[in-house]
Amino acid sequence: MARESRRSPRLDQPRDLRRQWVFMPRPSRDADAFGRFAETFARFMGTARFLAYMTAFIAIWLSWNVMVPPDLRFDLYPFIFLTLMLSLQASYAAPLILLAQNRQEARDRVGLEQDRDANARAHADMEFLAREMASLRMALGEVATRDYVRSELRSLLQDLEERADGSPDDREDNPPRSLES
Repeated sequence: MARESRRSPRLDQPRDLRRQWVFMPRPSRDADAFGRFAETFARFMGTARFLAYMTAFIAIWLSWNVMVPPDLRFDLYPFIFLTLMLSLQASYAAPLILLAQNRQEARDRVGLEQDRDANARAHADMEFLAREMASLRMALGEVATRDYVRSELRSLLQDLEERADGSPDDREDNPPRSLES
């Protein structure tokens, strides 16, 4: 084991060119954590609760800066700081919403591919079943049906009745028909 640790790195694997800090471990992170956060944020921004919170926030902001004594106001009439806050919120919200939409699009694409594969399998199964049904119909075409057997039995019965009613000489001239004919 000591021999393996002294070996140089393998030549068929790329070297990590970044400097490794021995005394400080590299933090591990979840690659999808930020995407999940963006989806949660976008989902929250699309609710009536968000609109109610935002309306309440702006109403409190405006009423504070209009109704309190002038020395306690922090944003005067043109409300430039409020405009800055809303612009900042919009500048962060737009990319987060786009990220959430991109993730949803990727999920939809995977779902469509799975649906397409399932449809192809179902189509192949239907074609197989159609071929099987056609082969069964062809096989049944060669099998005697109930109506065919009844008609043959009726004709044989009629032949027997005619022979029973006829003379003994007719019986020798006309031998009985076989079932195969």
